[in-house]
Amino acid sequence: MFKFGSSILVPSVQELAKQPNTEIPEQYLHPNQDPINVSNTTSLQQVPVIDLSKLLSEDATELEKLDQACKEWGFFQLINHGVDPLLVENVKIGVQEFLSLPLEEKKKFWQNQNDIEGFGQLFVLSENQKLEWADLFFTTTLPSYARNTRLFPNIPQPFRDNLETYCLELKNVCITIIKHMSKALKVEPNELLDSIDDITQSMRMNYYPPCPQPENVIGLNPHSDAGALTILLQANDIEGLQIRKDGQWISVKPLTDAFVINVGDILEILTNGIYRSIEHRATINSKKERISIVAFHRPQMSTVIGPTPRLVTPERPALFKTLTVEDYYKVIFSRQLQGKSCLDLMRIQKDNRK
Repeated sequence: MFKFGSSILVPSVQELAKQPNTEIPEQYLHPNQDPINVSNTTSLQQVPVIDLSKLLSEDATELEKLDQACKEWGFFQLINHGVDPLLVENVKIGVQEFLSLPLEEKKKFWQNQNDIEGFGQLFVLSENQKLEWADLFFTTTLPSYARNTRLFPNIPQPFRDNLETYCLELKNVCITIIKHMSKALKVEPNELLDSIDDITQSMRMNYYPPCPQPENVIGLNPHSDAGALTILLQANDIEGLQIRKDGQWISVKPLTDAFVINVGDILEILTNGIYRSIEHRATINSKKERISIVAFHRPQMSTVIGPTPRLVTPERPALFKTLTVEDYYKVIFSRQLQGKSCLDLMRIQKDNRK
């Protein structure tokens, strides 16, 4: 079974944030980042909203909206997605309770030296590295045989059963969205899906504690997602997700029970750069915690990925090299999160566009 890599074990930020009047440790201070603008999250621009029920009824206007969202934003919010609202609510409750377990309980789920799955942080490669103001729980969810036997079976009930159902529902949403992307790109219905055969899903549950100096810390460093399609559910109403568009950071205002969906690097490769993965980051609130649960969907590690032949033309030659998913993930997990630097390594050098 593929191991994503390892990450240096770090203390719980949630426990650190509980201590009264604690000075923020130097390792969490990020003095040179782009301004967070935590006090002004209003923006004239907002991430597009796509209605899945309209896509399913073959609404041509909605399909065009999806196409433009993937080309210009790489992000959209999905409403009327068909996942039972009661299940969504139970997952929200479950993830909040799971992330609020006492530290002694969490230690049963903590990362170990050789595996990044569990509670902790990712991409910590050096003792001197700047850390994120966040705790996370990361684990493989689908296919079920790929799950970490130390982790998933021990998630408390009823959250575990709700999570089981939720994982399968999100996989179906992912497949449906990619089918409609294929339609918008005018390729065969399964041309993209064939490249993502037997979808693998992993989940990351994020806990971003409040911080009295939110402008000096970061919840999640700027990056693009490595996989094909990411589906995020905001578990409470605190903003924090920001995306970089036209050189500006734009805050995503999550709609109640909507999914925030974004294009990953692998989908950018498969669409030959027509649909683009976008840099995003997580910022911190000064008063309240933020909680989210994120599902990442990708092909199996042995899958060979490259630009879909039908999307390679004399006018638009192949922009990316062909490689296996495993080779790409090895690059991802051997580096710190840093924008789209990993995807840039996969570009064929004759492409000089940014």
